[in-house]
Amino acid sequence: MNICQKSKFGSLLSVLSFFLICSIPLQAAEFPGYEVAPERRTTGIGKFYMGREISFVMGHQAAAWLNRPGRIQEEMPDEVVANMGLQADHVVADIGAGSGYFSFRIAKLVPDGNVLAVDIQPEMLALIEQRKAQEGVTNIEGVLGKVDDPNLPLNSIDAAIMVDAYHEFDHPFEMINGINNALKVGGRIFLLEYRGEDASVPIRPLHKMTEEQVVKEMGVFGLEWTDTLDFLPWQHMMVFTKVRAE
Repeated sequence: MNICQKSKFGSLLSVLSFFLICSIPLQAAEFPGYEVAPERRTTGIGKFYMGREISFVMGHQAAAWLNRPGRIQEEMPDEVVANMGLQADHVVADIGAGSGYFSFRIAKLVPDGNVLAVDIQPEMLALIEQRKAQEGVTNIEGVLGKVDDPNLPLNSIDAAIMVDAYHEFDHPFEMINGINNALKVGGRIFLLEYRGEDASVPIRPLHKMTEEQVVKEMGVFGLEWTDTLDFLPWQHMMVFTKVRAE
């Protein structure tokens, strides 16, 4: 039994204590904390997590850039979703979905499942709704998240994918905690980031991440680093698995 089940109702004080204790979300991971140091700002927001400065967020005004023709060669999206090993009935969260560049590709692979396209910008979700209507796609659901909450139900998803998005999360601990809680046991996180180890990758440094840094940050949650697929020209495709319930 957990502490909520053991609470007694013998007095008003115990009743109040019950609700106070049971309303607090339990987090198995230990929060490493943030450092705010504007004087150290480079091209980021002056906020640091586990030694890494967080990047600015790309706004919806740049949505057209997300759909640029060159992205097919640069990021090989069809090969990415083919390597996710999805089943037809899987529920997949596309975190930082933007205009749905990956959401619509994933939707084709889960005809009996669903894609939860999560974004914090209503304008991006509106673009997804417009395209859904144009193409008659019914298995994508837009989800308005928050900077510190992906807004996903507990134990509800088989996989989550983040493409060039995680480095922009203003609250990376809270976001991964929410994604981890939403994952079923055995569920996987696919995290794609431009390779920070490779100076030849033509991306600003704060928009890249090293494999070592990603493994360190995911390790806070006990996620098992399952694989790194390096078939992409410029990005790591890292796979983390939820191996146990919290």
